[in-house]
Amino acid sequence: MTLSKSKFLAGWQCLKRLYLLVHRPDLVAGSEGTDHAFMEQGLEVGRLAPKLFPGGVEVTAIGLGEAIRATRELIANPQIPAIFEPAFEWDGVYVRADILQRRKDRRWRLIEVKSSTSLKEEYIPDVAIQNHVLSKAGIDVASCHLAHVNRAYVYQGGAIDPWRFFRIKNVTRRVEALRPKLPSQLESEFRVISSTEPPNVETGLHCSRPRTCEFYEQCNPPLPEDHISYLPRIGAKVIVKLRELGVSSIKDIPDDYSLNERLRHACTSVQTGQPWFSTALKDELAVLKYPLCFMDFETINPAIPRFVGMHPYDHIPFQWSVHVQHRTSEALEHHEYLAGDTCDPRRGFISSLCDALGQQGSIVVYNGSFESRRLSEAARWLPEFSEQIESIQSRLWDLLPVVRDHVYHPAFAGSYSLKAVLPALAQEMTYDGMDVADGQEAGLTWETMVRGNVDRVERERLRQALLDYCGQDTLALVRVLEELNRRCLQL
Repeated sequence: MTLSKSKFLAGWQCLKRLYLLVHRPDLVAGSEGTDHAFMEQGLEVGRLAPKLFPGGVEVTAIGLGEAIRATRELIANPQIPAIFEPAFEWDGVYVRADILQRRKDRRWRLIEVKSSTSLKEEYIPDVAIQNHVLSKAGIDVASCHLAHVNRAYVYQGGAIDPWRFFRIKNVTRRVEALRPKLPSQLESEFRVISSTEPPNVETGLHCSRPRTCEFYEQCNPPLPEDHISYLPRIGAKVIVKLRELGVSSIKDIPDDYSLNERLRHACTSVQTGQPWFSTALKDELAVLKYPLCFMDFETINPAIPRFVGMHPYDHIPFQWSVHVQHRTSEALEHHEYLAGDTCDPRRGFISSLCDALGQQGSIVVYNGSFESRRLSEAARWLPEFSEQIESIQSRLWDLLPVVRDHVYHPAFAGSYSLKAVLPALAQEMTYDGMDVADGQEAGLTWETMVRGNVDRVERERLRQALLDYCGQDTLALVRVLEELNRRCLQL
């Protein structure tokens, strides 16, 4: 068996993960939307990196033998300044580097490209195994580098400047420090993939670091609904102390066990099976001013900025929904905006939003820091709207901390996300069966709608799915607040 770079890194994280990738890939589980978005970000950055070295040549061959032969030919040609995706193999270990730059002294610089905005420790084994194989294969690697995205880069229009977009850092010393560990690690990995049984590895932090394992649920089966880890924001130390007492169920936590106020309310709620509402909830809701505007945004944050003034990973707001409720009427007004093409949506987004929100009343949001940051970015990009935006920000009323501090329902299962709170407090509402059911999926759907190769019928289906989802989010805020008001009448 050969060991690819990706499988080596899987084994570096956990030998059992490596075994399952090789022998039981059918058990792989994960979020397809999240994985796709992450991969697309990496591919987009990877396509830009070769522009750092004009005249470089990419090894396009896919097959192992053919790619290695093509790499050797390019290495032998002194006119080639850089090689992209070169392939190497040594003693059963197969790697493809991102960039191999030829130096004037005929030695080489190895450059690994990452789409993150910083140099992370988890990247060093990645570069180290490449350096190991290249060196064994006869390549004189003078230095090892990591190129990552420069978050401070500001797009000025036209072509992206790769030398400003990337930061390139020398990691040679850190790579060399890992060199002594590689032979024993490789020996362990080859032994594992040659075995007929998976290794016995205890679960721990490595199950989710540096990334959540594809086989997480195989080693970490779902916990009972009343497990102590489902208490909201419970610390690891508290869990350890409870386990030492032999307590794993919330229902078994003694009444005299010391818990902070939030945990105690949640604990009592689960033990009694009844929701808890603070007596101070009425005061929290009393500050709301009509007309109430229930607002939600949808955004994407591409690694490579698309419009002037944007940084890498800045959010592009492409959709909003606002439900308006007047004190004198039970009827709701609904306003919405959805960008329909690849043109810069920022001006249309903020201009239409300002019109829909008017100048009076509270603006109800959930996790308001997100919307507030997006509004601040819009004010930076479009200063002519800054006064209106500042007024909108002063009217924001965040429902999340109100729920977090004054409400608990056993069905929350320790989470205060809207997806957990909504079905617990407004059981008639659900996201089940919707074509778009979360923010990540909304971003992917919008990208497909405006940039994908879809016909008119499919485009309209995607458009309606996005409108339905964002409208559901703001209607959910309406229903949750209605339930809180109803409960206040009973306090």
